[in-house]
Amino acid sequence: MGAEPVAPAWMHQQVTPAEYDSWSAEQCEGIEIVDGMVVVSPSASKRHNRLARIIANALDAAAGSEWNADTDFDVRLQDVPFTNRRPDVVVYRADTIDISPTRPEHVLLVVEVVSPGSETTDRIVKTEQYAKAGIAFYWRVEQSATGVPLVYTYILDSATGSYRVDEVFTRTVSAVAPFDVVIDLGAV
Repeated sequence: MGAEPVAPAWMHQQVTPAEYDSWSAEQCEGIEIVDGMVVVSPSASKRHNRLARIIANALDAAAGSEWNADTDFDVRLQDVPFTNRRPDVVVYRADTIDISPTRPEHVLLVVEVVSPGSETTDRIVKTEQYAKAGIAFYWRVEQSATGVPLVYTYILDSATGSYRVDEVFTRTVSAVAPFDVVIDLGAV
């Protein structure tokens, strides 16, 4: 019998934004910070990563020169309590590409691809956090048993401070908000 793996001490105590910013890229890989505590995310499947990349590429092409769409980087939702999420796809102002950390006011849309083990977080927790941070659009991609993705699109209701469902797409996204985009997810 081998020894049980022991998590590093920094995973068991609250982290400040300054501490997190001093960590190496390797230390920050595969984690998010929620209320100052490190949350480890399991590695994504190839299908998950492919969906995120296809969506990011289509959004980037449709967004025009004012917006970029990229994958796998931190969005600093708030400093107190420190909450740092890493959405699967982020559409952000192009003129903020070199500003770090990325803040909610830089972000137009976040996309989360739901995977086994992230269902509650992506469907409920992140939805509330992104809305509270004021991010105008949220898309949730469900990987169905049939292999055909479902994409739920949400718009922030400024009166309630929460998202309302805009549209639900099966296989092909044909959205007009936040801008016109068509994304074929049938071959994923």
